[in-house]
Amino acid sequence: MKDFGVFDVLGPIMVGPSSSHTAGAARLGKIARTIAGDDISEVKFLLHGSFGKTYAGHGTDRALVAGILGMEPSDDRLRYAIDIAKEKGMKIEFIEHDLGDVHPNTVKFLIKCKTGKECEVMGSSIGGGCIEIKEINGNQVQLTGVYPTIITCHEDVPGTVAKVSEILYENDINIAFMKLVRSQKGKGATMTFEVDNKISDEVVEKIKEIAGINRVIVMNPAEDGE
Repeated sequence: MKDFGVFDVLGPIMVGPSSSHTAGAARLGKIARTIAGDDISEVKFLLHGSFGKTYAGHGTDRALVAGILGMEPSDDRLRYAIDIAKEKGMKIEFIEHDLGDVHPNTVKFLIKCKTGKECEVMGSSIGGGCIEIKEINGNQVQLTGVYPTIITCHEDVPGTVAKVSEILYENDINIAFMKLVRSQKGKGATMTFEVDNKISDEVVEKIKEIAGINRVIVMNPAEDGE
């Protein structure tokens, strides 16, 4: 039998009628913002299943935009997130879209940044405010946003996993979960480490120095949006 915590029973502290459609949606938006990294100028939200059918009535649209703006699910400004985004000059568009065989509360963010960089993030709100990120820029990943997380985009060459793991070991960072996905042997690969400790800038810089690492994305949940 599953062990239930108080969060599972009471649900998250949030603004809105539904933990899946508001709290989860806001968390998805906030993680997508972190992954994009730069100032965001435009977002298209591809809304699948239940998200696509009921997003306006359940406040999913406002929650997603609130997350993109860096707001927590409990932020009272969530109700006005769309207006706030427009005041900041951010272009937003909601599109009902079939994303295939995925959870009914799934969204794909098509993000454009002021620097010209583009980013795609797909994730699902799976209930109780919990979320799963499934895809970043076409690469499969699996992360929840609960743990401090390191994502590397790198060339599929021998030794990369060991080199990153060694840096984490040297800095006393314990790995909770790890997943490696590659598009094709010898081509691009994506590696996700969910860890028990905060990830410092020094650790990030050491990982970036590894040959073959093209990009490092870091999420420290307690600091997102600061």
